[in-house]
This record gives sequence, structure tokens and C-alpha cells, in this order.
Amino acid sequence: MTEVKNADSRRRAVEQLPLAFSHDAATGRDDLLVSERLAAAVSIIDAWPQWPSPVVILAGPVGSGKSHLAKIWQEHSGAADIWPNAGSNASLVAASGPVLFEDVDRVGFDDTELFHVINSVRENGNSLLMTSRLWPMSWPAQLADLRSRLKAATVVEIGEPDEELLSQVIVKLFADRQLGVDDKLVLYIVNRMERSLNAAQTIVERLDRLALSRGTKITRSLAAEVLNELGNSDPID
Repeated sequence: MTEVKNADSRRRAVEQLPLAFSHDAATGRDDLLVSERLAAAVSIIDAWPQWPSPVVILAGPVGSGKSHLAKIWQEHSGAADIWPNAGSNASLVAASGPVLFEDVDRVGFDDTELFHVINSVRENGNSLLMTSRLWPMSWPAQLADLRSRLKAATVVEIGEPDEELLSQVIVKLFADRQLGVDDKLVLYIVNRMERSLNAAQTIVERLDRLALSRGTKITRSLAAEVLNELGNSDPID
């Protein structure tokens, strides 16, 4: 009994630190929740190395699951991370094996270097996976040859998560923390939250921390407090 109390005290002490330790959620292939909106993207990831083109782009909003899929592919393919900036050796890395370039529209790139990366991938029989919030036609590519290469890439769009997927994700995120929650509470959260996987993770993390700091269970009133704090208090009924 004493050990249980001490463990609980340690958990509360951690919760009360100004910066919480990051939680390692299960993010492997077997942990992926596949819905209709993800089916095409999952299929292309699973199909590697038999891709329809050497360059594949996953496009979708923040929190749509692009990074999860990219990491699954990277683990399977052994792809190296690249950032095609001016003066980088990204094209040389691309000549030796699969490469991954994430958050293209946010990180940015040098037109000439990205063009050389794509050429290197094509010439050496390798693969390039890129992720972006925007379709490549909206990228600030000025080099005509680069735009031509991007048009030849396979683009797979990932839509915003629906209610069913968000419910599954929230249950999974709580399970990753060894927490069980009532289905009605999950539905309450889903009906009032922003439609993104990032929002789901933020809400679960905040609920877990708040419940630990107060020594209470995760209840509807606690969920309402967190949702209101995050600006998601209006119900979507």
C-alpha cells in the first residue's frame, strides 16, 4: 500500500513540474488506425518499393497523420532525412538510398537542390517521400524544370479526420497512457474539439496532466474545462 502511495506521489510531482516530460505514444505500423481518409496513403506506404513513381508526396492538413505515415515508411525503408537547402549534400544522400523530406511547405527548399535530389533519386533507382500541408502546385517553386518534376510525382491527399477516427485516436491515446475512458466522454470531447489529430493529442495530454495534478479521475467537467481552455467549448451537435 505504501509503495502505491509513493508511486502516486511521484506521478503527481512530475505532473507539477513546469514542463511535463513528453509521452511516447505507440506509433508503429500495427498502431496505425486506418480509416477511409487514410486508405490511399496507407496503401502507397505499404506498396513500397513498388511505387508508381520514384517520388511520392503526402499532402494534408496539420495533424492529419502525415508524419506518422512518414515515420512508418522511414523505419521500413531505412530512408535518411534530408533538407534540400543551398549548399547541402541532399542530392548525394539521395544517390545512396531512400530519402525523406518532411514539412516541405513549412521548412522550404532551394529549387536547384530539390531538382538535383529528384534527379538523383530517379537516376539511381531510389525513392523520395515528401510531406506537405499544400499540394506541390502551391509550393514556391520558380524553376521550370523542378515544377515539371513535381508534376510527375505521385501525390496522395489525406483529408481531415472524421468523428469515428477521432474517437478511435482518443481512445488509443488514453490507452497509450494506460488510461480507460467512457465512450460517452470520448463522444463529448469529439463533438466539441478541433478536427485534427494534433488537437486530440493536446487534449489527452492536458487531461492526463490536469487529472494527475489534482488527483482526480478524467471526467466530463474536467474535459469541459480543458476544451474551454483550448477554445473548443461550443458543441457540434
